[in-house]
Amino acid sequence: MLFLAVFCGFLAENQREHMVEHQREKELANALYSELLDDSIAVSTKMSRRLEKEKDMDYLTSYFKDSSLTKLPKEVYTTFTISLFLINTYSFEPKDGILSQLRNSGSLRYFKSIPLQKLLGDISVNINDIRTRNEQEYQFFANPIKPYMLKHFDWSWVDNLRKQDTTSVIFDVLNNYRKSSRIIEGKILNLAQFDRVEATNMILFYKQMMVSTRTLQMKNYIRTNHEILEELRKNYKLERE
Repeated sequence: MLFLAVFCGFLAENQREHMVEHQREKELANALYSELLDDSIAVSTKMSRRLEKEKDMDYLTSYFKDSSLTKLPKEVYTTFTISLFLINTYSFEPKDGILSQLRNSGSLRYFKSIPLQKLLGDISVNINDIRTRNEQEYQFFANPIKPYMLKHFDWSWVDNLRKQDTTSVIFDVLNNYRKSSRIIEGKILNLAQFDRVEATNMILFYKQMMVSTRTLQMKNYIRTNHEILEELRKNYKLERE
């Protein structure tokens, strides 16, 4: 009887631990799902914005090649600002707080699905790749773009633009200006030293960096993110949102 009582106690404790682990697994799955779902929306937005920025870069390079550099149409300074000044608006910074917590605490063991474990390893690689590309894009912005902008970009144009629109986000200010009938005059500074070939070549190189990030690193992240969300839905009966 004593042995049976001890054995039954062991089974009960084992069952309790199993239930606690299962509950913890589901809680972590839900948290991870929410984090990845938010990022799937964020990266989709960034992809769309990048496509629009690439169009602006095409317009700007086409204009700089052979158009007037003294009589600038309204669209020139809008595309000039978007193409070479706005950086963070177009950078996707994936969140990995839950994933890092799972990895550092050893909680990945709760996920019994081998495909899911593999995908979590894959997305860690994707996140590192995106952060590396973000750093490379920023370094190109720091040099040569920033010195070039300080030499040729009319920063009083941005100052006047902000004075006429109290919206805090410059991306929204530019969109409002585009839709309006307002015209703020801008000019190319140090025009005698402005080299059309140098300008177009720099912008097109920067564009190719952005295209590569979008079609490789960001695309790989989107695919893995989607596969993990599907795997989590399948294993934990999570609802699509």
